[in-house]
Amino acid sequence: MPKRLFSRPTLLLLGVAMLTACSAKSPDTSLEVAVDGLYGGALSKDASHAVIGAFTHGGSYWQLSPGERLFDWNHGGDESNITAAAFSSDGRFVMTSDRQTMVLWDTLTGEDLTYWRAPAEVLDIAISNATDIGVLAALALDNHTAVIFNASRGRVLREFNHQQRVRSVDISPDGRWLLSGSEDRTAIYWSVADGNEVQRYTHEDEVRLVKLSADQRLALSVSKYDKAMVWQTQDGSELNEVPILGDALRRGRTFSAARFSDNNQQLITGSSDRMVQLWQLPEMQELARWELPKRSAWKPTGAAVIDVGFDAQGRVVAIASNGSVHHMQP
Repeated sequence: MPKRLFSRPTLLLLGVAMLTACSAKSPDTSLEVAVDGLYGGALSKDASHAVIGAFTHGGSYWQLSPGERLFDWNHGGDESNITAAAFSSDGRFVMTSDRQTMVLWDTLTGEDLTYWRAPAEVLDIAISNATDIGVLAALALDNHTAVIFNASRGRVLREFNHQQRVRSVDISPDGRWLLSGSEDRTAIYWSVADGNEVQRYTHEDEVRLVKLSADQRLALSVSKYDKAMVWQTQDGSELNEVPILGDALRRGRTFSAARFSDNNQQLITGSSDRMVQLWQLPEMQELARWELPKRSAWKPTGAAVIDVGFDAQGRVVAIASNGSVHHMQP
């Protein structure tokens, strides 16, 4: 008679535990920030503020508690289609992009500091804190380059070449390190000072999302039809793969947003199908899962997760493309 590894009661308990760990919860609170949905948006590092690019009323800057709209931010006075946005790590500056033009904003006064046109279509942006030469912007461009732009002085400092369109970028708070992800299937960690490639991670399909940890020791790269991997920037070694259900992966429904905790012990991911997940690192154990609500329960209206973060109360915060910001207690 074959030997059992587990007794029937043990198997039942394991099954219950797996179902409990994987069952999706609903957000604790939700704030509507746009009536018809969003082109883009971003959360501050502490998830206390958000910049929103709405379909119908352009750009706006929000204090999430108590849910107050502080400034209207548009390019050239018109209601702009804000498709990408980014905060500096200290929350002092925000950059918004409408694919071709970009504006750097002061979050204290709401004033626009610089306004300029990009050399190609902008697919993603990230910005540093103020450095000794100004605020540096990382641009993911459709001309196969990632660019470091001096947002304070309005000039390109350095270009980083890929073989296909660059879809995602991230930059360290001090502006010294750049992470870029491209349709050429690579995620590359660069030294901004000399333009040299430090590490490279190669996927089996195009890279759609990259994210650096706060200390730049870890990088996340997400491929459309391949895996999502957390790897170490010092030597390029793999830390662990973020689990994606096979059916979702085959349909190209993968992670659309991510954020590391400051101590590198947790990772939040948001997906293109309204799912937010909290993972324990390095084991990649799923700690919690939430399904963000539809705008209408009776219509086939989906929502992608645009950005995620941790707030000061330890809650997970997510911006959904259907126009709401959600708070969730792990």
